[in-house]
This record gives sequence, structure tokens and C-alpha cells, in this order.
Amino acid sequence: MSSGYAWHMLRQLNTTIIVHTKGRGLHEITEEVHAWVAASGLRDGLLTLFVRHTSASLLIQENADPDVRADLERFFARLGPDGDPLFRHRDEGPDDMPAHVRAALTAVQLSIPVSQGRPVLGTWQGIYLWEHRLRPHRREVALHVMGE
Repeated sequence: MSSGYAWHMLRQLNTTIIVHTKGRGLHEITEEVHAWVAASGLRDGLLTLFVRHTSASLLIQENADPDVRADLERFFARLGPDGDPLFRHRDEGPDDMPAHVRAALTAVQLSIPVSQGRPVLGTWQGIYLWEHRLRPHRREVALHVMGE
């Protein structure tokens, strides 16, 4: 007797994307992520991204109007200004603790469905690494996709 379920073997792959930032700001990684998912050969599944740092984060945000990214920066600058006397942790400068606060208030991990070999993003959505430190950094984003 048939149960009506089709059994499929799930596959999984992982990689790391290196992002060289120029300092504070949103650095779009959408195309690199799309290319890796397409090369994986998986049609349907789930993509997970994880940034391996405590002063950077990941964000899905509008990628059409650059004013959105600038407005986000201005909002967070007001929320946790560099050099704020509230913060004691300044081991790497006046932007150190504000960078940790920014990362704590945003995401270090994203999950995105994959359909027809592509991450399922909306028309105006892009994937960003958000650098919260003022100076350039080398950031690692771990990618994992599981599906069929």
C-alpha cells in the first residue's frame, strides 16, 4: 500500500564568503550569494547565512534606493553614537561598543527559502553585510544550503 509520500534525498553544502569592507556601511552580497546557490545545483531548500563576527551583522533590505541605507546609518548613529560616555568598553576605539550594540539589535543569521535554484527574495530586497566598525575589515559569512 502506498503512503502517498515521495521520498527525496536531501543534500547540503556550505562555503564561506569573504567580504572586505571599506568601513561602516551596508555592503551588498546578493549577487555572490545567488551565484553560489545557483552553482550548488539545488532546486528547492533552505539557505542559511551566518556572519562570524560581533561587530557586523546581516540584513535583508531594499536595494533600489540608496537613501534607505543612508537613513538606516543615520538612525543607528543617533541610537548609539560613537564615543557615547555610557559605554565603558572601548578597547578598539570609540566605535567599538556602538558596533557591538548595532550587531546585538540586528541579525547575525538569516534564513532564506530557495526555490527553482534561487533564494526567494522580493523585487526590491538585497542581502547585505552591515559593517558597524569605522575602519575596513575582512568579514566572513558562512553559507549553508540544504535541499534537493
